[in-house]
Amino acid sequence: MTVPGLEYRYDVKPGAADLLTLGARWTDAELDSVFRHSLTHACAYLEGILVGYVNVAWDGGVHAFLLDPTVHPDYRHRGIGTEIVRTMAEHLKGRGFDWLHVDYRPELEGFYRGCGFTPSSAGLIRL
Repeated sequence: MTVPGLEYRYDVKPGAADLLTLGARWTDAELDSVFRHSLTHACAYLEGILVGYVNVAWDGGVHAFLLDPTVHPDYRHRGIGTEIVRTMAEHLKGRGFDWLHVDYRPELEGFYRGCGFTPSSAGLIRL
């Protein structure tokens, strides 16, 4: 589903106050650290209002890792989250990446399937 009027801006760094409106709770110092380790990120704007955000890290090769997709609470369940993830996947494909990975809680499986992800086995060590 395409959301009419949704505009994406890649690699434009939102501030912590902007992301707080989406429900993300980072300080500016924490956000600077996130950006230092990011490959790319995108903000979604609807009529000039920040309504979505997603961050991507990478391994230095062909694997990218989706992190922190977030949609403003007043704009959820309109397809914005799905669209920003799919748009980011296309953006990465256009940059030559082969794989986009994501970890998620079981209750979000339907969302990520709707974004085009296929569940896979993975290993994890809690540190």
